[in-house]
Parts: sequence; structure tokens; C-alpha cells
Amino acid sequence: MITNMMRRGLPALLLAALPLLPASLPAAADSTTLPQAAAGAPEPLPGAGVLEEVLPLFDAIHRLPVAVEHREGYDRRLYKHWNKGLNATDGCNTRKEVILAEAVEAPQVGDRCALTGGSWLSKYDNVTVTDAARLDVDHFVPLAEVYDSEQAPWSAARREAYANDQDSPDTLIAVTAASNRSKADKDPAEWLPSDASYHCVYAGTWVGTKLRWGLAADEAEREALLGLAGDCPTTVVAYEPAP
Repeated sequence: MITNMMRRGLPALLLAALPLLPASLPAAADSTTLPQAAAGAPEPLPGAGVLEEVLPLFDAIHRLPVAVEHREGYDRRLYKHWNKGLNATDGCNTRKEVILAEAVEAPQVGDRCALTGGSWLSKYDNVTVTDAARLDVDHFVPLAEVYDSEQAPWSAARREAYANDQDSPDTLIAVTAASNRSKADKDPAEWLPSDASYHCVYAGTWVGTKLRWGLAADEAEREALLGLAGDCPTTVVAYEPAP
């Protein structure tokens, strides 16, 4: 849990404000993560068997396959959630573990992972929440959108892995129930967070999550993302391909 909580803070640093030189990532960036990526040779994550990719937002968008969406046959129950989480013995399922990991002020954890106190910042609408019951854990790329974007039908195991993915700090996010329900299953061509200052991070996280899971984008979605990228010249996308 501690490791996961620490990782959740990293992409925000990468996505928010890394200045880009015309042909490279910044010389002043953290030397442990970025210089090899800038030279075209992504650096392995410590202890990982795959490479982390670090790309400017425009380049990341151009890596997305473009395909027509296919909604027929979708059922939310195809994506089993929430499972027992990273620690099957602590009584907290994936949803509760994400809420705990994203707390600004940690809540008290009672029997059956009952949460009391604590505070959170809902990034979609920049609202501070002091009651965990007011939070939803959102799949950053909604489950219906994942189904639409699968390039070949996923196995049940892969769908469950996506629905409970805590190996990336970006797949799941704790936000206000109101903002999550406003978003529903919409993509960036149809919905953006009410907090405009979060739009660049939102676009980068959306693209990174789709690349992590090998998902396609439809043409309207791609055009919307490119439009956002025009306003986000310093946004960098970091992702690790899912197993």
C-alpha cells in the first residue's frame, strides 16, 4: 500500500508542467527517469520487466490506433469489480484501497474497512471532500469506453485486471460522485472536467491509460485530444504497458 500511494503522485508531476525543448525533453528533468526517454530509449522501471514510455502529448496521441467504436454486446458485469485489492487480508477491496491511497489526510480505518474522517481532493471539479461516502472511484477510461475500444475481445481475466488496476496510478481515481456521474461513459469529445486547469492532465492521463491497455480511439475522440494538445504544449505522457 505504501508503494502504491507513493506512485500515485508521480504522473501528476510528469503530466502537469514539464517544459519541452523543440526536439527533446528538458535537460533539467529528473535524471533518473527522463533523459533516456528523451533520447528515444525509455528507461526500465526499477524491478519491472517492461519499459516505461515517456512521450509528449502530441506524440502519444499519434500512437493511438484509430477505429470505429463497437458498443453492441456491452454489459458492465463483463468487468468484474471490485475485487479483494492488493492486500486480500485487510478487508479493503480495490475501491477502498484507491480511496485510502488518494487521501490528502488519511482517514481512520475500522472493521470491514469502514472509513472515518480524512480528506480528499476531487481533481475533476477541484472539490475537497471530507466524507469518503461522497466519493466514487472512477475508471479513468470508463468500462463502456474500454469495451468500445478493445481491438479484439478481451478475456474475462484481462477485463477484471483493468477494472481493478492499481499497478498504474492512473487507471482508477477517487472523485466526487457528482462529477463521476456527470462524466458517465463519455470520452473527451463529449465531456471534460469542470476544472479547466485539469484539462491537460486529464488528456494526458486518458491517452496514457489507453496506450497502457492497447485501446483504440475513434476519430472524434482523437480530434478532441489533438485540440486539447494544442493548449497543452508542456504536457508529457508516461505509461507502462499492461502485462
